[in-house]
Amino acid sequence: MFGVGLMSGTSLDGVDAALVRFAADGTPTLETFSTIPYPDTLRDRLLALIAGGSSRELAVLDTELGDRFADAVEQVRGPATLDFVASHGQTVWHEPGVASLQIGSPAVIAERCRVPVVADFRQADIAAGGQGAPLVPLADALLFGSPDGPRTLLNIGGMANVTYVPQRGVEDGVIAFDSGPGVAIMDLVARAVDPSLPFDVEGVRAARGTANDGLVTDLLTDPWFATKPPKSTGRERFGQVMADRILLACGATDDAVATALRFTARSITDQLDRWLPATRGDLVVSGGGARNPTLMGLLAASPSGRLAVFSDLFFDGDAKEALVFAWLGWRTLHGLHGNVPGATGAAGRRVLGALATSWPLARGLGT
Repeated sequence: MFGVGLMSGTSLDGVDAALVRFAADGTPTLETFSTIPYPDTLRDRLLALIAGGSSRELAVLDTELGDRFADAVEQVRGPATLDFVASHGQTVWHEPGVASLQIGSPAVIAERCRVPVVADFRQADIAAGGQGAPLVPLADALLFGSPDGPRTLLNIGGMANVTYVPQRGVEDGVIAFDSGPGVAIMDLVARAVDPSLPFDVEGVRAARGTANDGLVTDLLTDPWFATKPPKSTGRERFGQVMADRILLACGATDDAVATALRFTARSITDQLDRWLPATRGDLVVSGGGARNPTLMGLLAASPSGRLAVFSDLFFDGDAKEALVFAWLGWRTLHGLHGNVPGATGAAGRRVLGALATSWPLARGLGT
């Protein structure tokens, strides 16, 4: 089987699309990967929607993003006979214990691409009392853990999330949660300092600036950091409001960029030390933050474990979450659970996702 996984994260960079080949037992192999960046105007509209946009704009963007996601499928599918698409969608609101909303109409994707689309992955977990996030931990446990003992996987997207895996293939003992901000606050501050930049490329501005450690320490007193997992978060807490606090204290300077980066780094190491076992193996990093040498340097200098890069062990780390959602879609079609209840707080294992299609399922999918 061939599936395309679609992921658009809280960094609002664009749509990641991964063409994935599945063996009969569900083992995934990455065939092709591509990213379609969001233009600045679309990113700004999404940020405005998250900040409190209208219901009309929500509906319009849902359809627009469906078309953009379909474009991403067409870009990577090539000559493969595509069996399904699995789309995470674009999160525009995530309030743990209350609701989580992802847009990017799966009906539009299904109509455009003429294949079944698995979407709305978070809702079944939320209905079972979970937070609907994080959803990558099952893949971390079954696909990316170490066969020889503990390994910790850290993804630094808009938010940062961590999974401790005792051993590959073992779900019992997995600890997973969002650790707080990833690149979201860093990017907001960098764009305020230099609007011509989408983000602080390679951490150059942060490296030139001097972090306000007093402010970082103050930001780390946010009660969310003392909340015991399971827990998840988003831009509602770690977004524009915190970026504005940093800019107010430091001005639109490289010092503000350095402070935002230091806050991200310290929040990650604080949460690792606070909630994970002392012996946790290598720290394997993926996501946009892994391409920031200044951030990676701070993480490497901490006693949080030997640092490794996901792409050095597996494949392009930027493709990880898109591949994971393709894999979760495969599991949905085969009636297999996709959540780790200990990570989300759900009452138990659940088959995730809803199916969008306007014609009979092809090739006996899910049977």
